[in-house]
Amino acid sequence: MFWDGIARRNAGSGGDGGPTEMNAPVEREPRAKVKIGLALGGGAARGWSHIGVMRVLEEAGIVPDVIAGCSIGAVVGGCYAAGKLDALESFALSLTKRRVMGLLDFHITGAGLIAGGRLQRLLDQDLTDLRVEALPIKFCTIATELSSGHELWLTRGPLVQAMRASYALPGVFNPVLVGGRWLMDGALVNPIPITAARALGADIVICVNLNGEVRIRGTVIQSYEADGNDELEIEEAIETPKRWGFLPSSWGEKPRKPNAPGIATVMVDAFNITQDRIARSRLAGDPPDLMISPKLAKMGLFEFHRAEECIALGRQATERALPDLMEMIRDSQMA
Repeated sequence: MFWDGIARRNAGSGGDGGPTEMNAPVEREPRAKVKIGLALGGGAARGWSHIGVMRVLEEAGIVPDVIAGCSIGAVVGGCYAAGKLDALESFALSLTKRRVMGLLDFHITGAGLIAGGRLQRLLDQDLTDLRVEALPIKFCTIATELSSGHELWLTRGPLVQAMRASYALPGVFNPVLVGGRWLMDGALVNPIPITAARALGADIVICVNLNGEVRIRGTVIQSYEADGNDELEIEEAIETPKRWGFLPSSWGEKPRKPNAPGIATVMVDAFNITQDRIARSRLAGDPPDLMISPKLAKMGLFEFHRAEECIALGRQATERALPDLMEMIRDSQMA
């Protein structure tokens, strides 16, 4: 058997001492390109930092193959995928407090405080007629169905509509009707859509967590009761200004508690708490390969006029993470 094998091998090489099958160079399959995915999280005005993240990645020559965006992350990710990031950055940098208020079309007859028509018209100027499935980069937005709580990945259809559904914050913007379903902000179910980025084919997923530094680190207070001085403090807060003549005697029949939160504070804090809890759970179940967390603790959720500062914080966070990202990409390409 051994000699028969030698004979067959020499016969295959022509028996002239030339290269045989054993020492001939082996042709290898070309290594597939490592696909980079971005999961852009929600966080209202803090989302302008996504622009800074994208700029640093561009400068490093890193072009994502997949983008999954939630809420403001859907807006920035969609504009990037459509080649309109420059226009979005110019718009963000042009915002002032007065202009932000001018964009908010308040109404009292809908399901939210803001109809959202003015913002839609701005998006339509650059993105009208664009469809999600036709973008050069694979893209999806995350939304929540109002009645069932289902998590929906919008991978087809009009781009502007997909964006609007993803940022329709309950109580602030009207829900958006898409395919017969009423949809609202995706941050209610998946604030940082890592799962979606992986499912769309990403080998390495980079997530941008806009609340990584501003988490409300809640705990359980196992035994708590009301303080008997609470009512006395409320009475004192009302009666003392009356005695000093700062308030009319008829004021405060139904006094508001001192330091009691207003409706805006209640809504924002409730959304922050909900998003924090869900984000922590989702990150634990499906962690990213790399997380970028801009230092946004001092940035208010609705301070859209601070775009320049926010973009700079996104750049700084990405520059800090860039060496680890480049090493990760190199290692993946060599594997």
